[in-house]
Amino acid sequence: MDLGLAGAKVLVTAASQGLGAATARRFSLEGAQVVISSRDREALQATAARINAESSNLVYTITNDVTDFDAARRMVDNAVEMLGGLDVIVVNAGGPPAGAFADFDLDAWQRATQLVLMSALNLTQAAIPHLQKSRRAAILAIVSTSAKQPVPNLTLSNVIRPAVVAMIKSIATEYGAQGIRANCILPGTTETGRVDQLMQARAQRNSSTPDEERARTAAEIPLRRIGTPEEFANAAVFLCSPAGGYITGVALPVDGGSIRSPF
Repeated sequence: MDLGLAGAKVLVTAASQGLGAATARRFSLEGAQVVISSRDREALQATAARINAESSNLVYTITNDVTDFDAARRMVDNAVEMLGGLDVIVVNAGGPPAGAFADFDLDAWQRATQLVLMSALNLTQAAIPHLQKSRRAAILAIVSTSAKQPVPNLTLSNVIRPAVVAMIKSIATEYGAQGIRANCILPGTTETGRVDQLMQARAQRNSSTPDEERARTAAEIPLRRIGTPEEFANAAVFLCSPAGGYITGVALPVDGGSIRSPF
């Protein structure tokens, strides 16, 4: 199936590894021109080189911290200059620390809000004027299933991520008439460094091992396994593509059926 992404101009943030990197890779394989950003210059350049070797499609890099709001806006402008425009932005950031409600003081809540919500808001605000000039404009926020179903010991994520979904749904409503689509994608447990950290934390809390925690987690998923970054990326890129052109305002779980809610 041709997703209609050949030549599309795409920016993916927090893309040196994990879900961001997998999404950038799939865009590049579909023929898009891609800029990836992250704080880790060395990892970013290594990821770009791997993608380029596989797709034979040049991937650009910008070192950036999405919580530095002025720098993040300049990063969007620089990406637009590199690409000659912008059709798609994938808004992504690392997750906040694991922990229960009592574990975090006000400063921790403010840092998590800046990382998860305010960085997404800032990047989206910066991108919209450029997306208004595109005929295939799409915004995708990588969120988490915790936006729909709270995850034990992820209180910061459980509270803040639903606000990102509400923001994206509002943008979908307000900018739909201008042809800008906006969606969220909600990854469940997927084999990434973030999940490695969470399994380590659960193992410490439960006096078990990360492998035991992985097996326990997989047993609770209807498909009985943990997802792969490639499976996530396939869904993410489809949502951003002209092939998904009548989809906007959704929050799509990619979680092996873990969310039980009918809504």
